[in-house]
Amino acid sequence: MVTWLKFKRCLFGDPLNPFSPNMLRHVSLVAFLAWVGLGADGLSSSCYGPEEAFVALGTHTHLALYIGLAMAVTVFIISVGYNQVIELFPSGGGGYKVATQLLGPYIGLISGAALIIDYVLTIAVSTASGMDAVFSFMPLSALHYKLFAEAAVIIFLMGCNMRGMKESIKFLLPIFVGFIVIHFILIIYGIASHSKGLFLLIPDTINETKNSAHLLGWFPVLALTLHAYSLGSGTYTGLEAVSNNVNRLQEPRVTTGKWTMFYMAISLSFMAAGTTLLYLLWNAHPVHGQTLNAVVFHTILGDSMLGKCVLYSTLLLEAGLLFVAANTGFLGGPSVLANMAVDNWVPNRFRHLSTRLVVQNGLIVFGLSALLILLWSHGRVAWLVILYSINVFVTFSLSLLGLSVYWAKRRQAASRYWAWRLAFSLFACTITTCILSVTLVSKFESGGWVTVLITCTVIGLCLLINRHYRAVNKKLEALDMQLGTSPEKTLHPIIPDPQQPTAVILVGRKPGVGMHTLLCILRLFPRHFKSFIFLSAGIVDVESFSGDVALEKMKEQVTHTLDSFVQYCQQYGIAAESYAAFGTDTVETLTNLAETVGKTYPHALFFASKLIFENENWITRFLHNETPTALQRQLHLQGKELVILPMRI
Repeated sequence: MVTWLKFKRCLFGDPLNPFSPNMLRHVSLVAFLAWVGLGADGLSSSCYGPEEAFVALGTHTHLALYIGLAMAVTVFIISVGYNQVIELFPSGGGGYKVATQLLGPYIGLISGAALIIDYVLTIAVSTASGMDAVFSFMPLSALHYKLFAEAAVIIFLMGCNMRGMKESIKFLLPIFVGFIVIHFILIIYGIASHSKGLFLLIPDTINETKNSAHLLGWFPVLALTLHAYSLGSGTYTGLEAVSNNVNRLQEPRVTTGKWTMFYMAISLSFMAAGTTLLYLLWNAHPVHGQTLNAVVFHTILGDSMLGKCVLYSTLLLEAGLLFVAANTGFLGGPSVLANMAVDNWVPNRFRHLSTRLVVQNGLIVFGLSALLILLWSHGRVAWLVILYSINVFVTFSLSLLGLSVYWAKRRQAASRYWAWRLAFSLFACTITTCILSVTLVSKFESGGWVTVLITCTVIGLCLLINRHYRAVNKKLEALDMQLGTSPEKTLHPIIPDPQQPTAVILVGRKPGVGMHTLLCILRLFPRHFKSFIFLSAGIVDVESFSGDVALEKMKEQVTHTLDSFVQYCQQYGIAAESYAAFGTDTVETLTNLAETVGKTYPHALFFASKLIFENENWITRFLHNETPTALQRQLHLQGKELVILPMRI
């Protein structure tokens, strides 16, 4: 046991205290670190988004100039739209909360399901694309090992994030900075060395566009441009990550979030447009086994020893940044899952934090899901990008539609800028919806149907889970109404005698369950127990760990519930006392609390209630934690007895 604890601490790091005054500041991110951790997904998409668009043009590469400009403009439009999301939802949640609160819970479910799939694909496509960059300068025979390398990277990143978000970002920071510096230099140098071609590019593009329109017609040229533009939509992925994780930013959160979005917009638009311009100026053509970035940078740097060293360094940094982008999936995905767990769309266990204050269950789910889809797709980036971009624009469109509805409803009470904000939101929503429609229609048979099927499956499962939780909560609320009391405060409390038989009752979130346990004990053991001790664990989850106010509110609720039980016993002349503890793990927190109480009350017998369902199976056991059973085992190892009283639902 000691060896395992040492290994666990070495792997995940020392536990963090969520109630430390400096803890929120310790785990929160300044704008620069947020740009690294959350902006890497967007920035890394410049490694494959422009390439997908350029290749889709075929021989009509001159149209890439329009696409490059459109990419840069679209990045800024979406970024400004998400600045409004940051203002309206400074507690985080992004696209899921926008759709839920502004368009309704079921539209929010669609957005949340799309985000879950999106973040899984973020991990898969970024890892696959990163390994494509690495294997671009390796022999073709080495391609057989690429899939194994991708799986190893996902497992490694999952382990890094178990130690905490800030730690994983600091570890990957040098890769991010190196990527920015070397790509900025290469893009500037590549454009400057072709300055003559740059001045001729615009008139040549206009002339070639007119010639193509004359031969093919304007509609086919426009259709080809929109098709390529939609395939390059992977370039805009990751822009929503900041709004999803505003609660992880340093105060003032809104200002930090806006600066982060500004850094992301500037860097991504420069990289995407600059890379597309390099493809045009250097006449890049696809080469089997190599990325288009590898081809164009090789052309720029040449075959000298220094050129090869810079090329290899560039490709390694591209791969590294794509792995940082894959890490964004581990940062943002579990947060979305946790927010959906708060609303009972997914199992409640996904809202719980580990001792390192990360959503550990969510990290494991996203890591395993990314592994499965990576193995299923055999790491084909072109196919993964299709799946990826569809759900990205589902979330974009719903978020911007929600903002449009918000400003339309607040036109009377809003500021004088409401009309401009409404027009901008509608304009941005139109752009993202058009991209979504073109991508879905043009690529439905090529793999788009897979995204639709997976997303609909997730939505269906969420609906079933929510239906189950609503039915259970309805019955528990009815029990609270029947058994709930508002006892008067006793002026002369009766102090428990430690030497008398004592019943220790574990109280959870629902007071009715605790009252059911108390009444069962009084009925089963009449006049045997002379004292009653009530224990409760306040668990710091995603909902409560959003600020000092939320933590204090959670502590007040736990204390109020325990006080009501003590007062109930006191008014009937029964000695009673309560103890509360707070942490991130229910079983561990209650075990430590029980050990403390057991030393004071040596004749104590512990009691807890467990929900019993008529048709119990592994699904109900997964949806409802097995805390009483796990706690019974831990207390038994301490030499204490825990009696579990069944409570039929």
